Amino acid sequence: MNPMRIALAALGAFVAYFVVGGVMFVSMPWLKTEFMKYPAVYRQQEGQMKHMPVAMAATFVAIVVLAVLYAMIYHGGSAVVEGAWVGAQFGALIGVFAIGTFTVHNYVNLNIGWKLTVEQSVAYFIEWMVVGIVIGVIYRPA
Repeated sequence: MNPMRIALAALGAFVAYFVVGGVMFVSMPWLKTEFMKYPAVYRQQEGQMKHMPVAMAATFVAIVVLAVLYAMIYHGGSAVVEGAWVGAQFGALIGVFAIGTFTVHNYVNLNIGWKLTVEQSVAYFIEWMVVGIVIGVIYRPA
């Protein structure tokens, strides 16, 4: 494993995660509207921003873990083409994992609707797939 490449892949994927998330919230305003239907469940924007450093730190740690896992299963190949393809597969698997352990789990435990659950699932799947692609493109062994 290449620790410097793991760090670079994690940093790049971390940036990509938040950029893609921001773009999705801007391009899909109905997602924010759907969240706002549940004020007893979700914090208002000010409260979310106040707690954002904790979320960012936790997300970065999670992405470092994913970069390490990717490095553990990496088998080599061309940087961009194979890295992007394997990274997309890896990200898709992580996306499905997130849907099962986060969005559907929240649907069961929180008082939210199915529409929000599906919208979150699509958004998080895309974000985690992009994370996988970025990790796959950046990571190379020592």
